[in-house]
Amino acid sequence: MEYRLLGSTSLNVSSIGFGAWAIGGSWGDVTEESAMAALHGALDAGTNFFDTADVYGDGRSERLIARLRRERSEPFYTATKAGRRLPSQTVEGYSSANLRGWVERSLQNLESETLDLLQLHCPPSDLYKRDEVFDTLEQLKKEGLIRHYGVSVEKVSEALDALEHPGVETVQIIFNLFRLKPAEEFFAAAKVRKVGIIARVPMASGLLTGKITRDTQFAPDDHRNFNRHGEAFDMGETFSGVDFEVALEAVDELKKLVPEEMTLAQFALRWILMFPEVSCAIPGAKTPKQAQQNASSADFPALSASAMAQARAIYDSRIRGLVENRW
Repeated sequence: MEYRLLGSTSLNVSSIGFGAWAIGGSWGDVTEESAMAALHGALDAGTNFFDTADVYGDGRSERLIARLRRERSEPFYTATKAGRRLPSQTVEGYSSANLRGWVERSLQNLESETLDLLQLHCPPSDLYKRDEVFDTLEQLKKEGLIRHYGVSVEKVSEALDALEHPGVETVQIIFNLFRLKPAEEFFAAAKVRKVGIIARVPMASGLLTGKITRDTQFAPDDHRNFNRHGEAFDMGETFSGVDFEVALEAVDELKKLVPEEMTLAQFALRWILMFPEVSCAIPGAKTPKQAQQNASSADFPALSASAMAQARAIYDSRIRGLVENRW
């Protein structure tokens, strides 16, 4: 496993982390035993960064990570997110009282006295104009309830706005073979500010594993079934906002670039790690095998210049026009 410094924080994190949305909810049924096995598998493979949120299974994901900490002696970092417990997303909802309440609830779920990293969970774009929200985060930091804070965003413009706040140390953004815009318009600015970049949705909701076909059926409670057009939350969270049929055609082309010794999923993760500005990618996993295969992506040699160029060409011809004007 490769480890990278998370921006200006003191956290030296595994370049392949663990995204704990899938074991919390909205990805079909995952038993507690299966979830715990996946978490243990990730830790066994050298993963030391686990990303969750207070709304993943209404706290279930956080509680599973708390159980992992009880069952294992190895140290690891936990990042959680707050803000999506609001009934509707408004800037006013990110009040000092609400922020404090969310943090205290996450601390309880995680059975911890301090949060390694708290991230605002895709708040409204106008929030970045409200200094008082970030003043509250500074106060929570002074009180020792959080060690570091950052944001999770939908749009590149929001990521750039977040950099205007000196206390923001991390930005979590969708970045994968179907979302190249962050590298072109955000990464350089983040590097100057020494802000850590966490690449989320690295598998485009499983499309970039190469295992999903036109005949794949998703459970009723799986967001890949109920949120394809943004019915429940931003459609960019599901398949990176790319039309399902178009995405499958692009996947077929990407498969031709994958070296024999790799899977498409490992190729997709290694592609992300080719960008040194990225501190960590956070794929999900429902089994130990998935977690360990994800983690092994960091061990492969650098992708060739030819493969990188061909992957970009596929993005340019099939994907760019579908996503860049929205996110």
